[in-house]
Amino acid sequence: MLDLRLLRTDADRLRSGIAKRGEKIDIDRLVALDAEHRRALSEVEKLKAERNARSKEIGKLLAAGEQDDAESLKSTMRQVSERIKELDERSETLKGNLDGWWLEIPNLPHETVPAGGVEQNEIVRTWGKPRELDFAPQPHWDLGDGLGVLDLGRAAKISGSGFVGLIGDGAALSRALIAFMLDRHRETGYLEIAPPVLVNPATATATGHLPKFEDQLYAVERDELYLIPTAEVPIMGWHRDEILSADVLPLRYCSYTPCFRREAGAHGSDTRGLIRVHQFDKVELVKITRPDDSYDELESLTTDAEWVLQALDLPYRVVLLAAGDMGNAAAKTYDLEVWSPGVEKWLEVSSCSNCEAYQARRGNLRYRSESNDGVQFPHTLNGSAVALPRTLIAILENYQNADGTLTVPTVLRPYLGGSETLAPGG
Repeated sequence: MLDLRLLRTDADRLRSGIAKRGEKIDIDRLVALDAEHRRALSEVEKLKAERNARSKEIGKLLAAGEQDDAESLKSTMRQVSERIKELDERSETLKGNLDGWWLEIPNLPHETVPAGGVEQNEIVRTWGKPRELDFAPQPHWDLGDGLGVLDLGRAAKISGSGFVGLIGDGAALSRALIAFMLDRHRETGYLEIAPPVLVNPATATATGHLPKFEDQLYAVERDELYLIPTAEVPIMGWHRDEILSADVLPLRYCSYTPCFRREAGAHGSDTRGLIRVHQFDKVELVKITRPDDSYDELESLTTDAEWVLQALDLPYRVVLLAAGDMGNAAAKTYDLEVWSPGVEKWLEVSSCSNCEAYQARRGNLRYRSESNDGVQFPHTLNGSAVALPRTLIAILENYQNADGTLTVPTVLRPYLGGSETLAPGG
């Protein structure tokens, strides 16, 4: 979340940032709520100070034998105590309302982020050229069925629409991608973590997934746990409520997990095949950095995700998201979109974001500076490197052959026993 002092010292900046995202939030109401809360706290402090002073006075009156004056003062203080109780309850209610609203306020966009929605997204760079196939390319659901690597029908029978079944070479190809990516990221300095995939509400709140996006999460209500929508959630929770030493920063983590998203409200939108599913595998990168370094780290994080697509020789583009198209926690985001000829679309396979101090503040994650003169909030970054379903789509559709076989990308062959081609029934 944002620093609450923005309401008191720079509400105009807050209004401007929210407007840049295209959202409508009554900032004046929040300013008034905060002011009312602080007035209640101030009155309580004054009344408590008065009560403490009067208590001493009552003791002196009793010691001097002035019983009537002491009882009169006691009666007055009982009224003061009642007022303190009322104000404490009022203050607690006001704080609860303010905290609830404040948790849903999105991060403020970085100055380099364009205003507006998806129409204002900017293509930063491209890599590779879409392949020119000398035959009509098939979409991945037909390719997967023909190769015998994808079974959407049985997955739907087991769990419902939006779930995927990979079999035979399809399952092996998915496993090869995961191992390939983890090996690469470990080689470049990321520490691998295999975290829990069920998290408590405090952990989901720290990343900004609660309370605003609870309808997108799968909940295990009996145990008050949530299935993770991305490994970012448990990895960011790894250091929740901790104070780190500055000399350990930056921390760089990579993690493979299954991910679960209800995709509420997405019915009818890219729901065929693997484009939009409820459960998928993903390798995630997370960084915790000093604030001064975070935007350099965002560029290197994006480069690390790009390397995967380059190694797979998949044509892609890097898109700077406009403020209204970013996630709630992000201050700046690059999307990586890969070209898939069968569906004739650029498909997002990665989002690389700098969340600045937004998540660290929510998770009470701090670090102590080298001079040991206090603690501050680090900046946190995350990026998919990369998500598997759409990467599998791109591999199937870009590496398909006219005879129905699939050429295996060179970098994945060592993970598939040296196989160069996948064929039906393989």
